[in-house]
Amino acid sequence: MANCSVRLQIFLELQAVNKELCSKFESCLGASPSRVEILHYLLQHEEVTQSALQGEVNIDAAAVTRHLKQLEAAGTIVRYKKSDDQRATWVKLEEEAKRHIEQSYQEKSQFVNETLADFSEAELEQFLKMLNKVRVNVSSVTKNQLGGETK
Repeated sequence: MANCSVRLQIFLELQAVNKELCSKFESCLGASPSRVEILHYLLQHEEVTQSALQGEVNIDAAAVTRHLKQLEAAGTIVRYKKSDDQRATWVKLEEEAKRHIEQSYQEKSQFVNETLADFSEAELEQFLKMLNKVRVNVSSVTKNQLGGETK
């Protein structure tokens, strides 16, 4: 029974850390982790179709569309059609946005360093392995498994 209690405590702690991490990250950088992921991908690619972007970032299609509409309204990105293919919507960053994102990388790096302060390199490597294991396990859980008995 104690083993189940420890597992539940770990799960609840992961949820709490995720919530606080996202909140602090957003307040420090002025953007959600999802938006930062989208902008980072766009910074690495001159232009990309919206569908390719949706496939590359770890965010559902509706959320990507919502972010892109907001980014377009703010003048951060441009969405457009090409004359030779009216089906695809292309996305690219505005030049000013590129400069702003590159500057924010320093802030992101500082946030990450402060968040992971006081860990040795060995502890960080072990922690990363454990988190990867959790991610793999979460990916393999199906709704059917949760119906009655748990893994």
